[in-house]
Amino acid sequence: MSSRPASVSARTVDEYRDSIEQLLRPLAARPVESVSVPAALGRKLAADIRSPIDLPVFRNSAMDGYAVRADDVAVAPVTLPLAGVVAAGQPGQGPLPAGAALKVMTGAPIPPGADCVVPVEDTRRDGSAVTIERGRGAGEFVRERGTDVRAGALLVPAGVALTPRHIAALAAVGVPAVPVFQPVRAAVVTTGDELVPAGRPLRSGQIYDSNGIALAAALAANGAAVVSVEHSTDDPAVFRRLLSAATRSADLVFTSGGVSKGDFEVVKDVLAAQGGLFGSVAVQPGGPQGLTVLDGVPVLSFPGNPVSTMVSFEVFARPMLRHLSGLPPVRTSEVPLRAAVRSPAGRRQFLRGRLTEDGVEPVAGAGSHLIAGMAWADVLIDIPAETTELAAGAPVRVREL
Repeated sequence: MSSRPASVSARTVDEYRDSIEQLLRPLAARPVESVSVPAALGRKLAADIRSPIDLPVFRNSAMDGYAVRADDVAVAPVTLPLAGVVAAGQPGQGPLPAGAALKVMTGAPIPPGADCVVPVEDTRRDGSAVTIERGRGAGEFVRERGTDVRAGALLVPAGVALTPRHIAALAAVGVPAVPVFQPVRAAVVTTGDELVPAGRPLRSGQIYDSNGIALAAALAANGAAVVSVEHSTDDPAVFRRLLSAATRSADLVFTSGGVSKGDFEVVKDVLAAQGGLFGSVAVQPGGPQGLTVLDGVPVLSFPGNPVSTMVSFEVFARPMLRHLSGLPPVRTSEVPLRAAVRSPAGRRQFLRGRLTEDGVEPVAGAGSHLIAGMAWADVLIDIPAETTELAAGAPVRVREL
């Protein structure tokens, strides 16, 4: 891994995102471990998994009803003697006698000779006989062996982030454990004397620390394992101590706050002295940014305003994290604006928006402090840097939050 990222000063959004992706790309070479199938939810599969068995394992009934020969019920109604009853989980019986019916429950084995099942609602039981009131053709309501998957066939390919549907398929064929990549371990350090944890009364000048919780949630939602979430005061010694612990336990560290041009920019002051590069990216919100490699660990430093932090994560870090975790790319689309918007010249703006049936409408305002308004958004509206005005009805690119 490079020990010094390229300068971030005056970079475009795409250039800066490329710099971050270059730093994170080596994280793709992570160790593999075997975990139980129930514990593998959300993990990236490290090898192809092939089915060890046919599924269904045996011919079985898709309905509660009667297993018969189609030829015996071609003309209905017809009354057939009952050869017995088989429930799901019981062993199969011998061949079905000609001109007879076997009562079967859903999932019960179909006997040799039977080639269809008549649902119970199309029959009338009378002691040891059953009257078939509607005939069925060969193959109806019979699940043939291996029609879902054959032994040796690919079940789940390598590189997939396992979802509940994958877990279900693996469990159905009896796979007990699978090889998965260890997740990217991420740590979060927020900064600022003004921040206090939720549940504590606010004194004058204080605000609640939302960035730590928000970044941890965003990381977990995109496949990372959050190993720590800490808050530092503006004391450089405190920040150095927390940062050192974070780089020892994590593959990737996120900081928020302390990267701008004020008098108490603890993140920039500490990390610039250790090779970190800080500057502005042509984006709103989230212009001040920092990149450092500390003890071989990438440190991504975002501005501290809550919306700036979250938009920075969405635009700069989320795409690569999803790739590393085997998750699908962030979905984008082009839709019409429902209201006119203005945008600052020379900066690519990401407005919070809400999709409707006929387009997208901006929510809240452009301010980087309006985090409550962001809760109403489900997309970011991507306004190009060269665009200063867009009329209602104009097409815009949106990215799903």
